[in-house]
Amino acid sequence: MKLRNVVLFIVLIIFVDQALKIWIKTSFDFGHVKYVMGFHWFELYFIENRGMAWGWEFGGEWGKLALTLFRLVAVVFGTWYLGRIVKMNYHRGFIICAALIYAGALGNLIDSMFYGMIFEESTDTYVAHIFPAQGYAGFLHGRVVDMLHFEFIDSTWPEWIPWIGGDDFQFFSPIFNIADASISAGVITLFVFQKRFFKKYTVVETKTETTEINKGISDNPGVL
Repeated sequence: MKLRNVVLFIVLIIFVDQALKIWIKTSFDFGHVKYVMGFHWFELYFIENRGMAWGWEFGGEWGKLALTLFRLVAVVFGTWYLGRIVKMNYHRGFIICAALIYAGALGNLIDSMFYGMIFEESTDTYVAHIFPAQGYAGFLHGRVVDMLHFEFIDSTWPEWIPWIGGDDFQFFSPIFNIADASISAGVITLFVFQKRFFKKYTVVETKTETTEINKGISDNPGVL
């Protein structure tokens, strides 16, 4: 797989992710819900995430800074690693999974690094503007924009179930974005097809090593 194609694939994901985030941020007030094509199970629900994918959060502002720096290190390493696996001609499926994970990490990193500086604060009564005189946070302290909500089931647990009977039950409850979906798709696909991806690469690697050994023997006829 050519590196150019991998780069174009990543750029496409980043473009879609950022375009949707910017549109949501500049069109919705915080907590605004809009049903997509009238489907009550598919909502655009604007929230902002201070933490990791799927809304996981830890450590307040210091935790946010640590998470952003971790994402930055991961993206720098991922840039090197993607170039390496493309150069070594790894399985196409493995490269695509790695590109999906990389694109998702980079998409959320952009929010964390810059959104605090280029957007105003969003409230439940105010739609933020882009490139204001002063943003809502400093460098590395931006919040990730989430909006995709698929509420396939909205019900309650049966009363006879201990401890949770009568409580609200939703499937699927997390609110996420395109970058989160990209990471999840890459990880899940890699997990499901890992034997196929790595088996093929191992065979290619073994054949290459065998060829090099044979070449070495032919170059050194005295070595038996």
